[in-house]
Amino acid sequence: MTKITENDIELWAIEELENLGWQYIHGAMIAPDGEAPERSSFVDIILKQRLQDAIAKNNTDIPFEAQQEAVKAIERIASPELMVNNQLFHELLTEGVPVEYRKDGVQRGDRVQLVNFKNPKENDFLVVNQFTIIENNNNKRPDLILFVNGLPLVLFELKNAVDENATLHSAYKQIQTYKEAIPSLFTFNTFCVISDGADAKAGSLSAGFSRYLAWKTSDGIKEASILTSQLEVLIKGLANTDTILDYIRHFIVFEESKHVDKNGIATIQTVKKVAAYHQYYAVNKAIESVKRASSSEGDRKGGVVWHTQGSGKSLSMVFFSGKLVLQLNNPTILVITDRNDLDDQLFETFASSKQLLRQVPIQANSREHLKELLKVASGGIVFATIQKFQPDGESNVYEQLSDRTNIVVVADEAHRTQYGFKPKNIDVKDDKGNVVGQRLVYGFAKYMRDALPNATYLGFTGTPVESTDNNTPAVFGNYVDIYDIAQAVEDGATVPIYYESRLVKINLSDEGRQLIEELDKELESDELTDTQKAKAKWSKVEAIVGSPARLKKIAEDLVFHYEE
Repeated sequence: MTKITENDIELWAIEELENLGWQYIHGAMIAPDGEAPERSSFVDIILKQRLQDAIAKNNTDIPFEAQQEAVKAIERIASPELMVNNQLFHELLTEGVPVEYRKDGVQRGDRVQLVNFKNPKENDFLVVNQFTIIENNNNKRPDLILFVNGLPLVLFELKNAVDENATLHSAYKQIQTYKEAIPSLFTFNTFCVISDGADAKAGSLSAGFSRYLAWKTSDGIKEASILTSQLEVLIKGLANTDTILDYIRHFIVFEESKHVDKNGIATIQTVKKVAAYHQYYAVNKAIESVKRASSSEGDRKGGVVWHTQGSGKSLSMVFFSGKLVLQLNNPTILVITDRNDLDDQLFETFASSKQLLRQVPIQANSREHLKELLKVASGGIVFATIQKFQPDGESNVYEQLSDRTNIVVVADEAHRTQYGFKPKNIDVKDDKGNVVGQRLVYGFAKYMRDALPNATYLGFTGTPVESTDNNTPAVFGNYVDIYDIAQAVEDGATVPIYYESRLVKINLSDEGRQLIEELDKELESDELTDTQKAKAKWSKVEAIVGSPARLKKIAEDLVFHYEE
């Protein structure tokens, strides 16, 4: 039996990439001392002539001198902080390099595009193996590098599955070594791939080993067979020329967060995050669904994305918003939650991702502030709790804020009951708490439709919509994508949770037993409203088992433990 070597895996991966449209050249061929050199020294990371040719091809309206200035701007990225370099380059890659030039006697500002994202075929796709890099007397030779227009955007580190010492973890450690030895390569890196020839995972520059995740589908429609090599699935699914450019432009985010040490000194930490496969495909499905729903013939129901808790739902909402901004005609995105703490948490996630969103989101701090933010002509990402759509006084109509069709409402936890349309009667009480009548009120979904009659609604939820819930489909439509807990645990996106059940003994006195009987009778009564029943229930329960402190003690007796 012929032994499989790392070189065999490398050549097989190259062949798969060639089938997807990547040109192949061995690193020795284009080395400074090679047969067809494309580098002046082994220090050079960029294939400069390819970059210049691509810029000239895709920026015909920009003068040659300005094009050359863009190349120099890329070459001048040289901060001592690797993440700073990487973030700066990523912004230039996705947004273009700002330049100035004089035309017709007028000084103009423009952006030189390094990559043609709109027309992928207008780019130069090259895979190079054994690309020798010498930096600070360190001589390294990564397995595979994917170059787009001469820019080394993706690094593959391959190990041999037959070798028991060559594991995914050893491939990951090799990348960490490269980061220390040849950091210039990682200025331009968008993401890395590690593989042992069978299993394969992708991760960002700052990702720990556990955050490298497999790519489970080649087409986003069905998961690949477990008999298929993960490396093959990843290459076909992520590294095809259309997908990889879409992924690089819309599915990479730099999250900034503030950390305060014990001495009170604050620092800003930046983490680079890339989308997992379920996020990538779900967001693209949601984009297409919203575009359809918001069209002149659309029903304004963008659908529901159900991604289980802990699988990156908040980040999926960021990816969706960032891409939608470029897909629709300068839309206004209204992000709705139903609790202040959730609103704050989600807003922080969006605010720390402003580079991808291409704008700074705004959090409505009052009902009047919300009205001001939504009466704009176009644009903006606005955060608000749904309670701000409560009409003034006793009115059952919320004032119209905008009739635009390019407003998209993104609702977090879309299944909650307050999104309903149906009216209900509530008690009206006087100053002494006496019921003096009833009045009709509607669900917040109705009031939001009053305010934004032509908006399109998309829901994100971490839990499934109950079969008895008619409100959610009425507002949002059907499921766009599902990623349940079983899938998340299998993929390693969510750790499994185990519950150890314990019975907490409560000794009831005769008075307690009497209270239980009274509670049963009250809850069976048809004369009480649901609200009154709920109040009766909890007041009786507290009387039976004790004070809130007693309830807390009972809760603390429950044991939850997680598998790390």
